[in-house]
Order: sequence, then structure tokens, then C-alpha cells
Amino acid sequence: MRKGILRNFDYWLFGVVVILAIFGIIMIQSALAGNLEVSIDSQILYVGIGIVGIIVLTLIDYHYLDSIANLLYIGIIVLLFALRIFGTATFGSARWLSIGPIRLQPSEFAKIILIIRLAKYFSDRQDSNHDFRWILNSFLIAMVITTFILLQPNMSTSIVMMVIWFSMLWVSNVKGKHLLILGIVGFLILIGIVIWLFVSPDTIPFIQEYQLNRLRTFFAPDETARYGDKYNVDQAVISLGSGGWFGQGYMNGTQVQLRFLKVRHTDFIFSALGQEFGLVGTVTVTLLLLFVVFRCLRAARVAPDYFGALICYGVATLISFQMAVNIGVNLQVLPVTGLTLPFISYGGSSTLALSTAIGLVESIVSRQEQKEDNL
Repeated sequence: MRKGILRNFDYWLFGVVVILAIFGIIMIQSALAGNLEVSIDSQILYVGIGIVGIIVLTLIDYHYLDSIANLLYIGIIVLLFALRIFGTATFGSARWLSIGPIRLQPSEFAKIILIIRLAKYFSDRQDSNHDFRWILNSFLIAMVITTFILLQPNMSTSIVMMVIWFSMLWVSNVKGKHLLILGIVGFLILIGIVIWLFVSPDTIPFIQEYQLNRLRTFFAPDETARYGDKYNVDQAVISLGSGGWFGQGYMNGTQVQLRFLKVRHTDFIFSALGQEFGLVGTVTVTLLLLFVVFRCLRAARVAPDYFGALICYGVATLISFQMAVNIGVNLQVLPVTGLTLPFISYGGSSTLALSTAIGLVESIVSRQEQKEDNL
């Protein structure tokens, strides 16, 4: 068994993830730019724990998750509920649980648990009638967790949860007519929210004033004098544009080192990367992230069973969506969301959750029935 695991272990996936995580540490060190409130030491620790965690999870048979999926699901709901009572508020949102010196964001791990729970649901009902009840039950599974995340409030993570649900529903052979109906309903809901945003924004539940300002800034950028959020978005674009082909050099980016660019070690690290390493640097990192997504999709293709394949597909969706949104925000084509760039941005919970996801993919691909070519 161990020989089989070592033979089928995806060294390409593991290697690229390690490279991205180490480069993330290097980039965060520059992006901190004298920020005394954040230490690079904690990120190094979390990356180290994450790498070890990937190896440990690879050795554990992922089939055990099938039997404890419901327990994990209930556990994360209890944890999210506890967050409402004991959570630490940041920017008006209670998202963190503090246990001594450790601060964790349960919503990051909720993404992984939702993938596992939906994978169990869809795999258990692979041969059942895929009617609207089947769709509704899967939606309720996702919505229960999402509701607790909305209550924090955490709109961006809630959107990620819905994207995970829809993508896993998509690959579970949803009927075309049902997909069309869902698309129409979703489009109407989106139009309704946009109209509501401008007609009566103060009555929108689960949303803070700063989140409304982000949306207003994106849809009505001329109001920047009233809503100052566009300043940082403009700085992000300036940072990217001034990087040119090869950048201004490591720790030499003007907007970064002079602190014109805010939250440069988390939400806007892609812009910091662009200024210091240029177009070549941003394209290289983007291609490496896409390679990780590709290897997760490959793992889904060679997975021993449908349960494993769905987990791999869910992880690929999570990484690709967060990457696309973060880059879109930095390019000013999407409103600011707060989603980090996978494996690059600062954040212990995000690093550990994504490492857990990669560990699950490695556990699945290492147990494929037949050895596949690496590329």
C-alpha cells in the first residue's frame, strides 16, 4: 500500500504548491513594508504545518471521510454558531475564534467541509432520480452553512460556498431543463439585488456599510469623494501598471514600500507582486495556480470512485474561483471582496484550509487504481 501511495503521489502538484507557498512568504515579507502589527514568522509556521499536513493526509485513506462527513458537517455548524457568541470582530464582522495566541477563521475550513459533505450527498445518490427534490436537498445542505457565514457577515465567503454548490451540482449530471431554470432564477435574483442596492440599500440584511460602499464604488465610481474605497483599488491598478514587464525589483515597489497600497499582504498582494516582479511575475504565478487547478482536475479523472472525484473537482473549483476573483479585484474588473490569492496571500486559516484541500486531493490520487503518466 505504501509503495502504491509513493508511486501514485502527485509530486508535480505537491512541488508547485510548495513553490507557491514559499514564494508567498517571500512576497509577504516585502508587502509588509514595516507593518509591525503583522509578523512573517506566523506565516512561515502555518506554511510549515500545512506542508506536513499534506503529507499526513496523503497517508490517511480519504474513504474515512465518507463515514464522518455528517459529523464534520454538524461540527462546523456548531463552530460557526459559537462564533456568534465568542467570535472576535474585525471590520464589523465576527469571523475569528481566538484560542490563546491562535486565531482561526472557521469559514475557511467550512469550504472544505462543504465540499466533503456535498461529495457524499451526490455520490450516495449517483443513481437516484435527479429531480428538483434532489437539487433542493443539496441546496439546503449548502445553505445551512452559508447562512451562518452570512450572519458574520461574510458575503464573499458565502458566494464561494454557493459557487462550490453549483459547480458540484453541475458535474453531478443535473438535467438541462433544471439547469436552465436555476440560471433564470439566479439571474433574476442578481438583478433584484442590484436594484435593491440602489433603491433601498439600508434595508439589505447580512451586509455592512463598508460592504455597501465597495459595491457602490464599483457600480458608481464617480462617487469616490463620498466613498473612499476606490483609493485602494486605484492604487492597485497603479501598482500593476508601473511594474512593466519585469517589475521595479523585490522590495523596491514604490506603492508597496511607501505604503500607498493598503492590505497589500492579503487582498492586494497580486498588485504588490505586479509592481515588484512585473507582467512576467504575475503571469508566472497565475500559470502555476492554473497548473494546481489542472492537477486537481486530473486527480478527479483518475480517482478510484465518484466520491473522490467530486472532492477533487470541488477543490479545483475553490482554488480557481478564489484566484479569478482576487485577480479580478486587483485589475478593477470586480468589486472588492476580501478573497485572498491562494497560497500567496497572508493568512493562517486560509493556508491551513487550502493545505488540507491539497492533502485530500493527494490522498485520492495516491489511491488510483492504475498508475497514470505524470503529465
